[in-house]
Amino acid sequence: MQTKKNNALLLVVSAPSGAGKSTLCNQLVEKISGMTYSVSCTTRAPRGEEKNGEHYHFLSKKDFAARVENSEFLEYAEVHGNFYGTLKDTVCKALREGRDLIMDIDVQGASQIRSACAALPEDDPLHKSFVDIFIAPPSMDELRRRLCGRATDTDDVIEKRMHNAEAEMKQRDAYKHLVINDQLETALENLMNIVHAEHKKRL
Repeated sequence: MQTKKNNALLLVVSAPSGAGKSTLCNQLVEKISGMTYSVSCTTRAPRGEEKNGEHYHFLSKKDFAARVENSEFLEYAEVHGNFYGTLKDTVCKALREGRDLIMDIDVQGASQIRSACAALPEDDPLHKSFVDIFIAPPSMDELRRRLCGRATDTDDVIEKRMHNAEAEMKQRDAYKHLVINDQLETALENLMNIVHAEHKKRL
């Protein structure tokens, strides 16, 4: 199975809540031609104007379970009673077409994907394309300041996010690349440099 452009990347990006991951990923998709978000599957119902195949692939729990049984997912998890997962075929199709995929995912999901890709042969498109990046705040104090500055969370929620962030930060050494989001423009430039360097390695 060959890709049309053999340097296509599967970018797996994780960060604590409030580190600026979504903003950076959105800007990266805007600036790098051909890069798109990986569309995940979920068993929850669509919200608002969400469209099947665009925001998520909406599956029944029975269908999702059957796909788990058939080992069709690269990663999956249960969150608040609903299941979320990434289909191998979805990722492989994009890579074959030479499209870079970006996955905005938590450290547990990233760990699943890292293990799955590492277990594949070196010439497998998933193995070759995998690149993981951890986005970190400049300090935990700054992360707290950003979370409080949102003015959208209660004190209890902020404390929970900070507790989760401490655990997530301990996983950053498992990632190939670390980007500190102190200044947004500098962090974006660092991200773009990583993508360009990884592309060159695969030419």
